[in-house]
Amino acid sequence: MGKCFLEKYDGLGNDYLVLDPNLNSIELTEEKIKKICNRNFGVGSDGILYGPILKDNKIKVRIFNPDGSEAEKSGNGVRIFSKYLLDKGYVKEKTFILSTLGGDVKVEYLDKMGEKIKVAMGKVTFESEEIPVSGEKRKVINETFNFNGKEFKGTCVSIGNPHCVIPMKNISKDLAERLGPYVENYKNFPNKINMQLLEVIDRNNIKIEIYERGAGYTLASGSSSCAASCAAYELGLVDNKVKVHMPGGILDIEILKDKMVYMTGPVEYICHVEIPNI
Repeated sequence: MGKCFLEKYDGLGNDYLVLDPNLNSIELTEEKIKKICNRNFGVGSDGILYGPILKDNKIKVRIFNPDGSEAEKSGNGVRIFSKYLLDKGYVKEKTFILSTLGGDVKVEYLDKMGEKIKVAMGKVTFESEEIPVSGEKRKVINETFNFNGKEFKGTCVSIGNPHCVIPMKNISKDLAERLGPYVENYKNFPNKINMQLLEVIDRNNIKIEIYERGAGYTLASGSSSCAASCAAYELGLVDNKVKVHMPGGILDIEILKDKMVYMTGPVEYICHVEIPNI
């Protein structure tokens, strides 16, 4: 038992707690993660960013969901953690490389305070074995899925973590909350999956509702914004520069010809948190 010091940040309503192992000696277990992230019995957050882990001249972060599972990558998490690194003096350059379980990302601070950040999120893939989606090797584009007894057209994407994008004429929080658990735990998604309901506004604007693997309904998500934009682009519904509108706010996504995806968005510092016993 001992004190635990954390910093809380917000990216479009997607809130994370940063737990710095260089300032804490807490062993982060699944039980502790669940307790800390619980909004009734703990601090409350959409996850914990554990880092920086400084090794082999690299800066690494581990991303944990509220249910204790570990995520490969998080766009909002990357931006939040990057601001923390700037706030605490770990990074002094305008650009740097951050290592995640889902691969390295290039981060660029667009202002001195690190409140607006651009991230090269990596290259997108629709290949079934890379997402992964079970069955024969294929690109999972506009494929028919049966979720809870109903057929839906879905496009599956990985940008270091798995996503299933379902285009619809009208989307809502209620529908995302009802459909999300069936998509997340669908039999053909061996590592489970993040779900985005996609509504196209015009060639440069889309709306999404998000149900995240291990977290549930979420106000905003960076990797989800990238996945939904790339799916819409692959389907010919949008151009390569897209504003993604979510309940938590707007992210700017740019898709290059080599399928490298850039995400730009804000971060805000919320507060310092001290837990006396954990």
